[in-house]
Order: sequence, then C-alpha cells, then structure tokens
Amino acid sequence: MLIGAHVSPAGGPAEAVARGVQRDAQAIQIFNQNPRAWKPREYSREEIAGFHAAMEGSCVHALLIHAVYLLNCASEDPQIRARSLASLISSLRAGAALGAHAVVLHPGSALIGGEAGPAIARAGTVIAEALAESERCPLHLENTAGAGGTLGRSFHELAALMEAAGGDDRLGVCLDSCHLLASGFDIRTAAGLTAGLDDCAQLVGIERVGSLHLNDSAMPLGSNRDRHANVGEGELGDDGCAVFLSEPRFQDLPCVLETPGPDRSGPTAADIGRTRALRERGLHERARA
Repeated sequence: MLIGAHVSPAGGPAEAVARGVQRDAQAIQIFNQNPRAWKPREYSREEIAGFHAAMEGSCVHALLIHAVYLLNCASEDPQIRARSLASLISSLRAGAALGAHAVVLHPGSALIGGEAGPAIARAGTVIAEALAESERCPLHLENTAGAGGTLGRSFHELAALMEAAGGDDRLGVCLDSCHLLASGFDIRTAAGLTAGLDDCAQLVGIERVGSLHLNDSAMPLGSNRDRHANVGEGELGDDGCAVFLSEPRFQDLPCVLETPGPDRSGPTAADIGRTRALRERGLHERARA
C-alpha cells in the first residue's frame, strides 16, 4: 500500500512532489486547477518535465488528481454540465501528461428531491464524453457519504454510473473510509469491511477498486454526513482505521489522507507515520486471527 496525502500544487506539480517528500509520502493527491474557479489549468512542457524529474528517485510513487468539487456531471443545468465536462477533460489530460495513477471524481448530485435515474444518465453521458476526449489516464468514481442527492452512496449507484458511462476499462472506484461509514457500511471490523467489499465485488467488480482515501469520520455510522476527522480521532478510531488499512484486497493501492491535520492545514509527516503504524498493527492482528 502506498500511503500518502493530499498536498498543495502551488508553484507547479514539481512543488507538490516536494511537499510529498517533506511528509515522507509514497502517494500524493492534488487539484490540477483552482478548486474555487471553473477555468481549467494546462501545464506547460517545462512543468511536466519538472514534475517527472522531481518524481524520479523520490519516495513518491503515485499521483492522484482530484477533480474539483465545483463539478456536477449530473446537473440539470446544461451550462454546468458543459463546464464540468471541460474541467474533467482537462484533469484527465493533465493526468495523462503527468502519468497519474488516476483522476478521482465525485460523480455529481441529483439535488435534494431529484430522481437518481435521470441524474445517473446525465452523469454517465458527461463521463463517457470526457473519456472519449482523453487518453490513458484512468478515472475513479468516489463513493459518497450520501447527503442530499449525491450520487455514488451505494455500490448499486456506482455500478449504474459505470454502466451509464459505457463501462470503459479506464473506469474505476476510489473508496473513502469516512464516506463508507457515513453511508451505512460498518467497516470498523474485518467482518463488516469484508461484507461491504463482497457487495462491491458482486456489483462493481473488485478489480475496479483502484485507489483509497483514508479519513476518519467525525459523524456516526449512517449519518450521511461527510465530515473528515484525523486518523484515529473519529468514529472509526484506531481499530477501524487499522482494519481498513490492512484489508488484503487493498494491498497494492495508493491510499491518500485528506484529514484536517493538527492545525487544519492538512496531513503531516506524523499523520502518515501514524497511518503506517496502524497498517502494521492491522496486518499483525489479521495474521493472529
């Protein structure tokens, strides 16, 4: 498992690698554009070359690009869908240029009271077009906590989104531990996590699980509220985080922390070190079971 953190890309993608190295991260995640603006960001040849040079010989072995939260591929508003499409294409093309492991996407929202079926169809159309207008870089749909009309709160919805997008081989899933708990999956025990992943295997395909977010949850099981807590300090606790980190089917995946950190400026080297220790603890406990 490649354990790392979401980091700032300020100054260019090579600086994001440097921030990952400072944290002893094996994986990093970035936004490839300003998360508060629609304008897509295109990297120059020099920035791309600088990124690859920074990666070479570093402790960072995987990059995830998180599509910005403004995107709503399921929106009923054609203008928002068009902007979402342009931004997603830009992210996928950036991912291809940088050799990213994947782009991670929140699939969208039907809004409160909206029907999921038509929203899934709209999102699938946008996702399929974005894949057709880009090459190589995978796209991982992130499971959601389930607040309001967000799509992807269940493996049934994730499977329906993939089908609506044409089932492309580049489509995968990013599983977020906080979102799993908040959407009703009790993953605090090995048995509970296994049951959830068995559903995923049946409905989505376990081979589609390609990346992970480790976040503790400030809100309880089934709350449908997306509130991240630092590792071991929420409803998952040390025990639940250790279970998630030691799951055998997650063995080779990048796992990124999106936690607030001790001063709300994001994960630190100490947070990543604690996460590695919890993984080792979980592996030891599974070996003894």
